[in-house]
Amino acid sequence: MNLANRLNTIKEYYFSNKLREIEKLKKNGVDVINLGIGNPDFPPAREVIETLIIESKNPLNHGYQGYKGIEELRNAYAQWYQKYFDVTLLPNEEILPLMGSKEGIIHISLAFLEKGSQVLIPNPGYPTYASAAKIAEAEIIYYNLTEHGSWLPNFEELEKLDLSKVKVMWINYPNMPTGHVASSKELKQIVDFGKRNSILICNDNPYAFILNENHQSILQFNDSKANIIELNSLSKSHNMAGWRLGMIGAKKELIEAILKVKSNMDSGMFFPIQKAAITALNLPDSWYKNVNKNYNKRRRIIWEILDFLDCSYSKSSGGMFVWAKLPSKEESSFAFSDKILNKYGVFITPGDIFGSNGKGYIRPSLCNNEQTLQIVKERLQKNK
Repeated sequence: MNLANRLNTIKEYYFSNKLREIEKLKKNGVDVINLGIGNPDFPPAREVIETLIIESKNPLNHGYQGYKGIEELRNAYAQWYQKYFDVTLLPNEEILPLMGSKEGIIHISLAFLEKGSQVLIPNPGYPTYASAAKIAEAEIIYYNLTEHGSWLPNFEELEKLDLSKVKVMWINYPNMPTGHVASSKELKQIVDFGKRNSILICNDNPYAFILNENHQSILQFNDSKANIIELNSLSKSHNMAGWRLGMIGAKKELIEAILKVKSNMDSGMFFPIQKAAITALNLPDSWYKNVNKNYNKRRRIIWEILDFLDCSYSKSSGGMFVWAKLPSKEESSFAFSDKILNKYGVFITPGDIFGSNGKGYIRPSLCNNEQTLQIVKERLQKNK
């Protein structure tokens, strides 16, 4: 059987392969502590789980659902955006619920990219942006994010390019992997760049609530919502990664284009999960503050671990990771990560997987409890 040519341009996701390696080490008796993946280990709110249980017991709630989600869920997303982002979205026209925002990246890519078109992708950046572009057979143009440039696009550099074939630009603030939290001025500059060059700006925004009190949305900076799309997710903000709950906010015409793709790929979201999402979106502010209180405690221990490893980092970043520079910028982060894994039984994500500008960086996650992080500290100190 000959495989499709597009599979020659994409590889298995790094974490998929690495998790198999870690599992093999565990079977051989190595007690590996995984500081790599941003998989929230806190549970969802109790009332969210109770909603799922109650709705699942109703025999009428197990059939196919609409492709756009139930109206009550779209209304809840709209109210959430109004409350926390000061953005008005029309529930029936400008919101599209998703089975996780990752699927939205593929839907957007298939809706707007094709062979002969180009897409701007950050370096370093989330690898799925590039994988989706390759599946859509678009040409990738990587744009540089650097520490010197505060992990923001260099517009002077970008404006020198021939942008005539560029249809989409991916951004991600609060940024993953670097943790940079963009200001209103910085986000508006990106939106204006898209307007000037007729480029669809897509902001992937799942970290808005994690160690970040300044909730920003690019939808704040263009009332007509022309040339902008925002993805959001409950995976990180509400500890519901496995539930697969996300959404797109955009103007009606863009939503309709994306829906053409989505409606051919799934048959709607499980009704009880939609009802549980509504409960999550209506949680009080105190719930978010409590989650961040715990992440703050963990982050302080991660900083201590990074100090022991002689890494440097910013204490002003957001999100559920810490982006740290290795003692030697020239050292391969793959080699450093493997050294830590083999010497201490601790896995930390190498920055190289996010692009060439990730060379010399590592990205530990905050998704382990304080006791586990203290064990990591003890291992490092004991085996120095």
